[in-house]
Amino acid sequence: MQRVPYAEFSGEAAHPCLRRGAENALLAMNRLGVIGTFVWDEIYGRDPTRPAVHEWGGITYSLAGLDAALPDTWEIVPIMKIGADLSARAREYLATLQHLAPDAALVEVPYPNNRVTLRYFSEERRSEVLTGGVPGWNWLALKPLIDEARLDALYVNFLSGWELDLDTALELRRTFDGPLYADLHMLVMAVQPDGLRVPRPLSNVREWCSCFDLLQANEDEVRMMAPDPMALAATAMHAGARAFAVTLGPRGAVYFAAPMFHRLADLRRAADADAPEAGASGPIRSELIPAEHVDTPLDPTGCGDVWGATYFSRLLAGDMLGDAIRAAHRAAARNVEHRGATGLADHLRGKLSFT
Repeated sequence: MQRVPYAEFSGEAAHPCLRRGAENALLAMNRLGVIGTFVWDEIYGRDPTRPAVHEWGGITYSLAGLDAALPDTWEIVPIMKIGADLSARAREYLATLQHLAPDAALVEVPYPNNRVTLRYFSEERRSEVLTGGVPGWNWLALKPLIDEARLDALYVNFLSGWELDLDTALELRRTFDGPLYADLHMLVMAVQPDGLRVPRPLSNVREWCSCFDLLQANEDEVRMMAPDPMALAATAMHAGARAFAVTLGPRGAVYFAAPMFHRLADLRRAADADAPEAGASGPIRSELIPAEHVDTPLDPTGCGDVWGATYFSRLLAGDMLGDAIRAAHRAAARNVEHRGATGLADHLRGKLSFT
């Protein structure tokens, strides 16, 4: 099995995936870094006939989606901190992933891990109360891990909202040559003194958009960043992003793409770092792709995370934007038929599971 070259994304030779003591195991693999946050969920109202559910949430939905959808030539390299109180459980969860890199390791920190109490009012509306809190990355701590990991692509999901601050994200963009994906998610949420998460407008929207090649947000999140999705897409493309996807719940998703960008093979870094908008002249392309129909939805938790993880996985596999979104729709439809993140990757693959 030959390693898939990703030189087309940066104009330079891709890094060889070699790590001390694991050369043979990693030589043939491309490596996807994942930045996010493990969250322990306490969920009320998802099923009124059942008591509260306690289970993994947060990045575990993204990891399940990636594990089910990534090609066999890719492996997952988590670049994440974990609170000491849940470190053993988190490592147990990671051990269930088929695409986990053999040298994967979490960074244990002496803080209580993030825990969220979710109360559902409808399939799409809920409240969230946060306790605990693992700190985010600064560039001084993150850069050595990025350098050592020898990544070919990077997926970022802002599940706490402070995984990266803007300065760190800008340095990551400046330094990292591979495709960068971001689900903007909790960047537009603040935490009140009692832990309740509430929407807040995002400052420095253009600068945040400049940090990533591909962006994801839902309708509510878009409202915290721009008057409408088209306005945000125009800002993102001018800042250097190549595609922006807005998830619309049961209505599907709409994507906006820069001129001449149809798949990751079209990704080109502007030659002049001071002019990220170079080459972006022309009309933005847009398409609404309807969602898959679901007869008996059980659990909407994590749908956006599974959606984005599948979408990026299929782009890494070489799919066109529309085809990758259709695959993401199918995965999200399967996700709502499964309760929780435990066993979710197998369920997304189509294997029998019991929930």
